[in-house]
Amino acid sequence: MKIAIQGEPGSFSHEAAIKLVADAAIVPFSLSADAFAALASGTVEAAVIPIENSLAGSVLEHYDLLLTHDVRVVRETLVHIRHNLIGISGVETGEINRVYSHPVALAQCRRFFAEHPQIEAVPFYDTAGSVKQLAGLNNHHAAGIASRAAAEFYHAEILAAGIEDNPENYTRFFLVRRAAEATVEPGANKMSIAFTLEHRPGSLMAALAALSAQGTNLTKIESRPVHGKPWEYIFYVDCQIGAAAEEDRVLQVLGAHCGMVKELGRYSEARGAEKETA
Repeated sequence: MKIAIQGEPGSFSHEAAIKLVADAAIVPFSLSADAFAALASGTVEAAVIPIENSLAGSVLEHYDLLLTHDVRVVRETLVHIRHNLIGISGVETGEINRVYSHPVALAQCRRFFAEHPQIEAVPFYDTAGSVKQLAGLNNHHAAGIASRAAAEFYHAEILAAGIEDNPENYTRFFLVRRAAEATVEPGANKMSIAFTLEHRPGSLMAALAALSAQGTNLTKIESRPVHGKPWEYIFYVDCQIGAAAEEDRVLQVLGAHCGMVKELGRYSEARGAEKETA
């Protein structure tokens, strides 16, 4: 299966894709929008996207892309995020004056930069991409922050392992397929939905109360602005479900209160996360 990811081989998205589909052929893209475009055009069969980090929160761009494309979430997984300082072989930490990585990764390693004030943090489009760049430049004064897999993939060296501020750092990833080819796997017990509400007092409370009345357990709610309609919002919810009949009731209940309801996917809830160093 050809799977699109945003980022380079050796990234956390790459790791998630292999967890979700063991024999996946990874197709990297610099931009998430390009990964979704490849999925929509049939260039790839699926895409793997990060949707939420336990420390940094939701990846809001990906909610927008899920809404605007005819796709469905079919699986999810959790990846334990471990950030490592990576340089070319033979370099020592004392030689480093610049470190490149994705802005979220840099923000999750503030203590490291506080302890090394001579090192400048430089935002880059991807964690693994920062290591790929080092390998090409052969720069002895620059390093990247990325996974152990990135160091191995680009034949670089880990100078300091586990430099993240908080070790309880996990990212939830979705496996996304075109809606026409998406199938609900046996045992699916979770669904993601997007909906809009009438712009009147109490509309959100009424919708949520209706879900609560039928015993639906919401595990997440997120709001995003409606483009072109200031102060109006799209709501995204994840909820636990049982039988298929309950899934359909959730959509019916929301439909009675909402202007638009879109099912984003039905899938099995990820439980636990891989504890190996990433």
